Amino acid sequence: MNIELALDARATLAEAPFWEPRSKTLYWVDIERGELHLFSPATGVDRSIALGQMVGTVVPRRQGGAVVALHHGFALLELETETLTPLADPNQGDDDLRFNDGKCDPAGRFWAGTISLARAEGTSALFRLDPPHAAADRTSSPEDARPTTDGANLHWPVHRMLDGLSNSNGLAWSLDSRTMYHIDSPTFQVTAMDFDVDSGTIDNRRVVIEVDPKLGKPDGMTIDAEGMLWIARFRGGCVQRWDPAEGKLLQQIDLPVSNVTACAFGGDELDELYVTTARAGLDEQQLAAQPAAGGIYRLRPGVGGVALPLFAG
Repeated sequence: MNIELALDARATLAEAPFWEPRSKTLYWVDIERGELHLFSPATGVDRSIALGQMVGTVVPRRQGGAVVALHHGFALLELETETLTPLADPNQGDDDLRFNDGKCDPAGRFWAGTISLARAEGTSALFRLDPPHAAADRTSSPEDARPTTDGANLHWPVHRMLDGLSNSNGLAWSLDSRTMYHIDSPTFQVTAMDFDVDSGTIDNRRVVIEVDPKLGKPDGMTIDAEGMLWIARFRGGCVQRWDPAEGKLLQQIDLPVSNVTACAFGGDELDELYVTTARAGLDEQQLAAQPAAGGIYRLRPGVGGVALPLFAG
């Protein structure tokens, strides 16, 4: 397996890789440093944008810019000016809860879950941020109802979709859009839910994958062009390919660092798997043995991916 250190980022907690095909840019975040990064593999340039608080995940918008899930809720980001516009904080300023991993569903709704900084079990949740509507108290024309860069005068509906979670993490949707997959890391499980793409509703939650706790927690997740799930194993030093229909491990790719956080397909042909890693939690001896911990790795696993949906708002 050709494993390449694409970016020696030395990130504290790199997460949420997202390949933006229009600009051929890999978006990723450093959660604890509160930074969004835009990495161009073609030039090697990695642009950093300070967001002023912890950031769990990012998804580019169809109309430009990005939506982010921060410590204190959802916000829009204008990339040129680096301006943040808060949209909603469903945690109502609770400092113990911060947003963690998330993605958009096939219709462009933004899903993101939370984690307790105190590691309190059962206090986290998974939320869905919908594209905006004109505010109810406005007399609006169709032009007014269009999403704006700053989100002004628009209503951004947020729905609480799953409760009782401890560390809401990886998300993926099946190729036919009928199933949503989700990881709550401390359970060492991947659950599947029936998904209605028109309404954005979920039902019939069940366990489809049980992972071995000895190889670290399941973290970020993505799906490939054959419908198989790729799962990063934090403290496990690897990414794994699983068949969700059979609950069977198909492939494991070991990396030279232990804290593997997330993965996403990228490149012109979506045949490159970008993998984020972290330095957080490693002592001096471990860091000496893993000098590239916190880097962004690139590998070619022999199977392609699918383009991740952009935020419709």
